Amino acid sequence: MSEPVSTSVFDIFKIGIGPSSSHTMGPMRAAQLFCAALGNRADVTRIVVRLHGSLGATGRGHATDRALQRVLPAQCFDPERDIEWLPDTPDLPHPNTLDLVALNHAGSVVLHHRYLSVGGGLIEQVLPNGQRVRDSQAPPARIIHRVSSAAEILALCAERNLTWWQIQLDNESLVPDEVFRKLDTIWQTMRECIQRGLTTEGTLPGPLGVRRRAPETYRLLQQPDVRLPLRDPLELRVHAYALAVNEENAAGGVVVTAPTNGAAGVIPAAFAATQDVHGFSSEQIHRGLLTAALIAGLIKSHASLSGAEMGCQGEVGSAAAMAAGGLVEMFGGTPQQVEMAAEIALEHHLGMTCDPVGGLVQIPCIERNVMGAIKAVHAATLALGSDGQHRISLDQAIEAMRQIGRDMHTRYKETARGGLAKVVQDGSRVRC
Repeated sequence: MSEPVSTSVFDIFKIGIGPSSSHTMGPMRAAQLFCAALGNRADVTRIVVRLHGSLGATGRGHATDRALQRVLPAQCFDPERDIEWLPDTPDLPHPNTLDLVALNHAGSVVLHHRYLSVGGGLIEQVLPNGQRVRDSQAPPARIIHRVSSAAEILALCAERNLTWWQIQLDNESLVPDEVFRKLDTIWQTMRECIQRGLTTEGTLPGPLGVRRRAPETYRLLQQPDVRLPLRDPLELRVHAYALAVNEENAAGGVVVTAPTNGAAGVIPAAFAATQDVHGFSSEQIHRGLLTAALIAGLIKSHASLSGAEMGCQGEVGSAAAMAAGGLVEMFGGTPQQVEMAAEIALEHHLGMTCDPVGGLVQIPCIERNVMGAIKAVHAATLALGSDGQHRISLDQAIEAMRQIGRDMHTRYKETARGGLAKVVQDGSRVRC
């Protein structure tokens, strides 16, 4: 039996700042840990940061330098001088690898730590013996239910009359009331992010000049005479809400990893739009978030949530699976329907590249959240309209994603060297 899923809901949903959980929040957390390890040593005069792989390739566009500057002491760290951008380092333990090195006045190394930003703002430290130690800001799981696959979850649900959200809740170390209180804060932050995005006009930062579209999309709800292929109020809300969240993320605003910043709009859009139309209670939102977290835990255990490892299938694809399964749970679906919805949503994101134009989390990332949220809603609808029986399992879809991510060339995994990023950069034209 594989190791049981032990990821806390609060490792999946974390409040932070945009634009990237792996490139902004992760390096910030690594810098915090490094400063804590340094303590109050007076002999440190300089801190050098070496950004490898995807961090070195797209860290500038993802604001890694500015994130580090927020944490590391100004008297020891100058981002212009002290960051080494090393996108082509071979044999990395993870595509998002960073070294932090403290030096004294003679240039000798005082402390050297290596960290891995493994997705969703989560950090692992690599010890000198090669062991990887995960940093979790959430309390450790209790592991009452030892499940390591969707198949085991379904079997447990059938045996003990449980649901996906109950399994995740039971495995949290906090008492249920405390879990719900913290989830209320997470949900309030998501809703506040939507509201800011819906009411903020203008252009996003960076050289691309991307215009915010969430407000005008939201206004379409009040314009019944506008001819559109889709006029459904729920779907229009999903469009507007997903744009709102990811435009806020691109602007460096406060967002919730779900499971990453690059995919932060999928779950808030799907859940909030459905709540606004169907009147979901706080309890139903709790159940949706807990179910989504268990699905994310499965993906994290058997593949990855990181765009630098999996491409965008690991970010928006995972978020869509989480949202689809969570929606089914909120509608009172069966455990089989939850699994089916998550599988459908993930299946139809397989092979998706992570190719941010200019290394910014804007094009195509913002629109991909819209499409991911819409796919999640449709996947949930397909599952709820059936008996939950289907041919491809969620476990098989996750394994397919893992294999595709392994085979996918690094140029298509958050390096801005392939796909749309390269075509736009080169100014390529259609070949006749």
